[in-house]
Parts: sequence; structure tokens; C-alpha cells
Amino acid sequence: MAFLRILLLVGLAFGLAACGGGDKKFRTYRGPAVTTIQVHKADRKMYLLHKDKVLKQYDIDLGFAPVGHKQFEGDGKTPEGAYYITHHNPKSRYHLSVGVSYPDALDRAYAASQGKSPGGDIMIHGRSDYKGTNKGDWTAGCIAVTDKEIEEIYSMLRQYTPIYILP
Repeated sequence: MAFLRILLLVGLAFGLAACGGGDKKFRTYRGPAVTTIQVHKADRKMYLLHKDKVLKQYDIDLGFAPVGHKQFEGDGKTPEGAYYITHHNPKSRYHLSVGVSYPDALDRAYAASQGKSPGGDIMIHGRSDYKGTNKGDWTAGCIAVTDKEIEEIYSMLRQYTPIYILP
């Protein structure tokens, strides 16, 4: 009888362990919908808004050449203008990432007129696996936050949410 009780307790413990935990980077958000994202490059701030109300504010890092609008691949600039969220990437090399719709048709046309590529793969992402200093503006044109913050942002944003990146 005692052996059966111990076996039952061990089975229960393994069962609870299998149900708990999971990957802590995937969170659930149950608050008001994020209707707009604003990035203020000069202030190094990003705001998630529901209508006119700021839900969350984040300090951000940008491309390594942050002044001005991204025009070409490798220019180190973060785009400026109106874009939208394209997708969520759970296997990002930067912990998690959320895609931004750069380049749009105008960005592609301008780069083509100059005989260059506009670049792409612009994301809001965390910092994991980056081999540099993670200090100052260090991305290739993306918007960087901490890993903990991207977990929250990742759960709050939906595809096609507008993002306005301001100088």
C-alpha cells in the first residue's frame, strides 16, 4: 500500500511538471488592443497605443546610423514613415521579433532608381545572441528592446497594426 502511494505521488509530480512551465518567452496579453505604434527616433522611444491612450512605453535602440530615412541596404538607418506589422518570428536570432513592412513600393522604387537595393527584414526585436555591445544604436536598421520587453510586445501586437516611425 505504501509503495502504491509513493508511486502515485511520483506519477502526480511528473504529471504536474509536464503541464507547467513551457517556454516563458511566450506570454498572453488580455488588455486593450494595440491600435497604433509610434516610434520617436530622436527620443529613442516607442509607444504602443490603444486609440489615443498610451498602453506601454519603451526605450529603444536603432540602426547604427540613426539620422534620416532608410534608403538602401547596409546604410544602417531605421526607416521613417507609415508601415504596418507583417508577422511574428518565434525563432528570431534576437530572442523574438516582429516584422515591419519596410520596404514599401515607394522605398523600392527610389532604391531601384539609384540602382541599389532598399534592404529589408526590418524588425522590432530583442537582444539575445547579438555579439556586440548592445549599447547605443547598434542594429542594421531595426528597433531593439530588451528580451523581456520583446516578450511583452510580441504578445500585444497583431498583424497589420500600423506603425509610424517618426524622425
